Amino acid sequence: MLAATVRVTRDLDLAEECVQDAYARALTVWADGVPRNPAAWLTTAARNRAIDLLRRQDRLRRLLPELVVDDVDPAYERGGIPDDRLRLICTCCHPALAQPAQVALTLRLLCGLTTAEVARAFLVPEPTMAARLTRAKKKIAGAGIPYREPDAAELPERLAGVLEVVHLLFTTGHTASTGADLVRADLVERALQLGRMLRTLCPGSGDVAGLLALMLLTDARRDTRVDAEGRLVLLADQDRDRWDGEEIADGVALVRDALRLGGPGRYALQAAIAAVHAEAPSWEHTDWREIVGLYDVLGTIWPSPVVALNRAVAVGFADGPDAGLAALDALAGEPQLAGYGYLAASRADLLRRLDRGAEAALAYEEALHLTGNEVERAFLAARLAEVRPAPGG
Repeated sequence: MLAATVRVTRDLDLAEECVQDAYARALTVWADGVPRNPAAWLTTAARNRAIDLLRRQDRLRRLLPELVVDDVDPAYERGGIPDDRLRLICTCCHPALAQPAQVALTLRLLCGLTTAEVARAFLVPEPTMAARLTRAKKKIAGAGIPYREPDAAELPERLAGVLEVVHLLFTTGHTASTGADLVRADLVERALQLGRMLRTLCPGSGDVAGLLALMLLTDARRDTRVDAEGRLVLLADQDRDRWDGEEIADGVALVRDALRLGGPGRYALQAAIAAVHAEAPSWEHTDWREIVGLYDVLGTIWPSPVVALNRAVAVGFADGPDAGLAALDALAGEPQLAGYGYLAASRADLLRRLDRGAEAALAYEEALHLTGNEVERAFLAARLAEVRPAPGG
């Protein structure tokens, strides 16, 4: 809806206002029944509201942040970006803004993520992210940054930001930060759709192939990540016969393409790690040393505290929990991980495996405090009950 309305308003803020007005109107008009095609009704209402507002304005350019959208050539429509949402994501990833600002604004405005979810994706506190979003919008307003749909020649300079948007959108959907469900299927499906479109638009990009491979190989396990009662199932306990074989085959082929096209890029290496898991016949046959080696390469081209955390977990399986705990404890002073629940949860698991129950219990309590997803919280609470010392013990 927002993407379609922007094509009329040429202004993100005004388009948001019109979309909200459409929802408000629907609450009244739909009292007697929902129309046959609610999405079309809402989109039409938002566009009509936009047209009404534009007719009352003398100068559209006074409304900022401004989106200057060139008239679309029909030939470009046929051969350019085929989807309103993807078109607008590419538009918003403007090189005049720093890439983190591009990605954060796009996730917040166009991908349905809350400020809290965007903050979690960037490993920063919510007030920090809210301030960043405000500064980015003020920069657009103050500098009068012109936004328009990029043509084919301009797409490569925006591609890194677009890929980061799609990756974080998928990550947020793969494990929802809050709520009763582990997966937000709407975000996962949207990210996969956008990834496939980008693959069609940029068949020669190793990064695009790598990202799509990573998403497919990760999503292949979706149906096995919770049991019939909705409880979390760890990778070690998942039924591999129920993994999506078609997604795995497509993902593995894309990993090869990504390495051939662009070498060991960030997404290709993450996808290669996912492929090691996907192709292992069982948990016991997982090649953890290969995974550690891939994390070593990934850490050199994309230094990240989360990469270091995942490497430490892999070390815990390759060389034993003592080695994993030492690698994990080396990250204790990493500020970006201070509020990251998976650090505490990983430490708790290593301590549990070392039969250090009291320390594990403290780590599980910390992880519970930092975790908002109810499925993950239930799992952590059960593990806490297992390791917590008995009263008076």
